[in-house]
Amino acid sequence: MIESITAAERLDSRGRPTVQVAVTTSHGIFRALVPSGASTGKHEALELRDGDTSRYGGMGTTRAVANVEKVIGPALLESGLDPKTQLKDIDKFMTRLDGTADKSRFGANAILGISMACARAGAAAKNVPLYEFLRQEARIEGPYILPVPFLNVLNGGVHSGNTMAFQELMIAPTAASSFREGLRLAAEVYHALKAIIAERFGALATGLGDEGGFAPPITSLEHGLDLLTAAVEKSGHTGRIKFACDPASSEFHDKNSGMYDLSFKDDSINDVRTSKEMQQLYKDIIGKYPLVLLEDPFAEDDWPSWTEFNHECKIELVGDDLLCTNVERIKVAAEERACNAVLLKLNQIGTVSEAIAAANCAFKLGWGVFVSHRSGETTDDFIADLVVGLGTGHIKSGAPARGERVSKYNRLLDIEADLEMGGERVIYAGPNFSKGPQIRIM
Repeated sequence: MIESITAAERLDSRGRPTVQVAVTTSHGIFRALVPSGASTGKHEALELRDGDTSRYGGMGTTRAVANVEKVIGPALLESGLDPKTQLKDIDKFMTRLDGTADKSRFGANAILGISMACARAGAAAKNVPLYEFLRQEARIEGPYILPVPFLNVLNGGVHSGNTMAFQELMIAPTAASSFREGLRLAAEVYHALKAIIAERFGALATGLGDEGGFAPPITSLEHGLDLLTAAVEKSGHTGRIKFACDPASSEFHDKNSGMYDLSFKDDSINDVRTSKEMQQLYKDIIGKYPLVLLEDPFAEDDWPSWTEFNHECKIELVGDDLLCTNVERIKVAAEERACNAVLLKLNQIGTVSEAIAAANCAFKLGWGVFVSHRSGETTDDFIADLVVGLGTGHIKSGAPARGERVSKYNRLLDIEADLEMGGERVIYAGPNFSKGPQIRIM
């Protein structure tokens, strides 16, 4: 049973305040740190900020902290709900107590912190690792699946200061035989990329973006993918690494005209494209490079473009801003045939149980589920356990650099080692990363 719930303001990876929650039970103290996004979808659960510009530029989280300690926490204690067996009930209780569709009364950052901490408390009460607790909550069975890491190694968009419109270029070691080998291959490509950038643009160009990727003065998607190709060749891993891209296109889409402004970060040029031209750009890229995944290639409400492209696209098409880890939006997207995968972000929906429900909804549709960090991350490694618990087959947590990114990868290394030492059957998702639970029978 829960004995106390406290909260405090802590910092995320961008030096902005976030919420830390501590849940105390007879088994110990269980903490959780909540992440924050930079490019956020308008359909996400609300992150509550103070708005007091005299403190942290208005980004403080003391209101969310107070909601945990003065409202949600006391109500949960009085409810008598037990994290060991009632995580879903705890999450429902908090959502109903909030009473809004987007958790704007208390803040998703307050509610999620409690949900994550309660999941850890529940795992301890059951004397199982967090990934096993989450697996049981999701009713997942069969061998454990270790994910392919999709590492964001080149940053653009709102995550960097260069002029490339597209937000993330990722590498994915799909041809590895294990997670640890995959991470090694990716790290070697990352270091080869750093050397190439230093040689071509100078040492100052090897500065890092929010997610640990490099942000050299590149201007186009093709330019970035050419750099990745050179890095893969330099590292000696040609044929073993695939690419992925997150344009985060809602950031440069004009809702009134329906156009996409690829020059939104560069006033010296004018590169504005129609949806049809964007579709052709992606088709050209897929034909030229080993691209296996596109995330948010169109704006969050540009449904016709999503549907048309998904009909022709033969790679994983991931909805992030389009879906916001929301079961109802996933169902709409399925009816529209708009995409074939969902990006799973805990703070987009605001509770662990709702994120699990979104994943299971996607699995039933035969979709992929892509677990994700946020640009404003913390050293909390919860999503590493989540991706193994759900067996989604792929995760993105940034580059193999910066502590808040590496913490997830190191946790996955530990999980893989622990499972192997325990004699468990472990499957590395590899080229089947998008198949989710089906990986177990392939």
